[in-house]
Amino acid sequence: MRRNRFTAEQIDEKDMEYLKTLAHKCRGDILKMTTLAGSGHPGGSMSSIEMYLTLYYFANVDPKDPKNPDRDRIIISHGHTSPGVYSALGNLGFFNIDEAIAYFRLAGSIFEGHVERYVPGVEWSTGNLGQGLSAGCGMALSAKLLKKDFHVFVVMGDGEQQKGQISEARRFAKKYNLSNLTVLIDYNKLQLSGPLSEIMPQNIKENYLSDGWEVIEVDGHDFEALYKAIREAIYDNKPTAILAHTIMGKGVSFMENKFEFHGRALKPDEYKRALEELGIEDDLEKYKKMREEFKPSGKHVIEPYPINIETGTPITYEKDAKIDNRGAFGKALTDLGRLNVGKEDKTPIAVVDCDLMESVRTHEFSKIAPENFFEVGIQEHNAATLAGALSSQGVITFFADFGVFGVDETYNQHRLNDINFTNLKVIVTHCGLDVGEDGKTHQCIDYIGAFRNLFGFKIIVPADGNQTDRVIRYVAKEFGNFLVAMGRSVAPIITDENGNPLFGGNYEFIYGKMDKVRDGDKATIIACGPMVAKAVQVWEKLKEKGIKIKVFNFTSPKEIDWNALSEAAKTGFILTYEDHNVHTGIGNVIAEALLEGGYKVKFKKLGVKEYGLSGKPDALYKFQGLDVDSVVDLILRELK
Repeated sequence: MRRNRFTAEQIDEKDMEYLKTLAHKCRGDILKMTTLAGSGHPGGSMSSIEMYLTLYYFANVDPKDPKNPDRDRIIISHGHTSPGVYSALGNLGFFNIDEAIAYFRLAGSIFEGHVERYVPGVEWSTGNLGQGLSAGCGMALSAKLLKKDFHVFVVMGDGEQQKGQISEARRFAKKYNLSNLTVLIDYNKLQLSGPLSEIMPQNIKENYLSDGWEVIEVDGHDFEALYKAIREAIYDNKPTAILAHTIMGKGVSFMENKFEFHGRALKPDEYKRALEELGIEDDLEKYKKMREEFKPSGKHVIEPYPINIETGTPITYEKDAKIDNRGAFGKALTDLGRLNVGKEDKTPIAVVDCDLMESVRTHEFSKIAPENFFEVGIQEHNAATLAGALSSQGVITFFADFGVFGVDETYNQHRLNDINFTNLKVIVTHCGLDVGEDGKTHQCIDYIGAFRNLFGFKIIVPADGNQTDRVIRYVAKEFGNFLVAMGRSVAPIITDENGNPLFGGNYEFIYGKMDKVRDGDKATIIACGPMVAKAVQVWEKLKEKGIKIKVFNFTSPKEIDWNALSEAAKTGFILTYEDHNVHTGIGNVIAEALLEGGYKVKFKKLGVKEYGLSGKPDALYKFQGLDVDSVVDLILRELK
């Protein structure tokens, strides 16, 4: 039966007895599944179980309709307590508890070692500690943008409070008064290697209070106290943290207050002793048999939500236009905002910024849609996670940042976003040596190599303002995770041989298509980003010498356009040309494809060979042999 959210002033006696009985059974189930799997985290699962049962029983969630859009969201940040989560959900009817026990940590089962979003009742795949509160902030924001009355609960461990990202999320929640957000902390004072006081002392209560949160302290094993605290937190109109004092391994005497059981399954003799103490039947043989007979049902995925937006009419910048790609991004984004924000029939659009709005050109969007623009400040880790979580809830989300922050600094956060099947548009500016005077610390030269590791992210590196405009409109309407990378400087408009904008007018961006920019038969340059314009200059200089080469724009470096590659290979010599680490960029992508396709062709890679200097981009390119004259000389030598 679907319940209303903590509406009664207190738990009635019947519910209290039911939950106590259930908690006792859940402890047995936790021990069964971890013992059967031979691994897992029983200690924290047993200290968190009363919190899980209280939330899943009284929150506005329905076992028969776990994806109802109006449901409350319950995020388990310390995802290693999955045995506790599965036991609570299974016993409350979200799925068959016997299957959770038998198939825990079994390859092909949904009941993985850390909670995964495709399990009914689980809202966010976690395991990387410290990210749950940021995800909660994103979901709490989505309720406001979607005009939904759901509450977000984030259950966390005490050890993970050591993570800096949590303090970022606390400040964000306070700034935006996320009163529909409640945190519950399992305060058993133990972590994997020992007591918190020895591993890393911290003042959890004081930290939340200093960031402006309300804090309530309770006995985390007392259902009545937990219920009252959660109810108070829901209705106090402030972000509130509940510090629940608990006991590691609660319910089994030899496990209680022993950090050794944080991440260790019981040995067979310990398991038998524990079940005897609990007075629970040892039916492990039944589950062993089920485990042996298990057959995987296929790949587990999250279904995308429908997107309904107006992408508008693309802007065409003429050949003499002075526009940088980030400027073209900002104009396209603002256009999307004007067309869609505030329209009830359109999918909401949100923008997340990290104190860089003018540099990454999101400032105009912030003016026309202030309620959909979120200034996170210098808190990139929190921004990346909350943006991903926000995008997972039916909000098209743009996270704009400099490359070194939006890629390198937040790689782990985007990896978890990708695991969660989010719909995030990561727009990174200031990539490559093109950043110039800011120097090596700010020249992101590894964005392709880094994000090639993320299975669900698509990478796009547009060549000029016209292509950037069309790319932004494209990624907005396409579900999925995208990285769109660009430099800092004004980029020349790419034209055809007649001087017309190549990517203007009726040009349509097609993901995975390699665009032919110039034709020839003596060699081929495959370039991306700012190097496409330089490749055209190389083409012009060689043409003056009577040599015609092909130039291709490799905009989607994770996808091979085999027809274009075959055409390029027929010239007999391919040169890749990029403002990116030469060891991990498009050169490696093309080399792999040539080998896989069995092409016999001369091949060379040109790219960034070492960290750049501080100076004008053209000077930095020359230092690394990436200037136009150096490329011309190289091709002439190779063609002799």
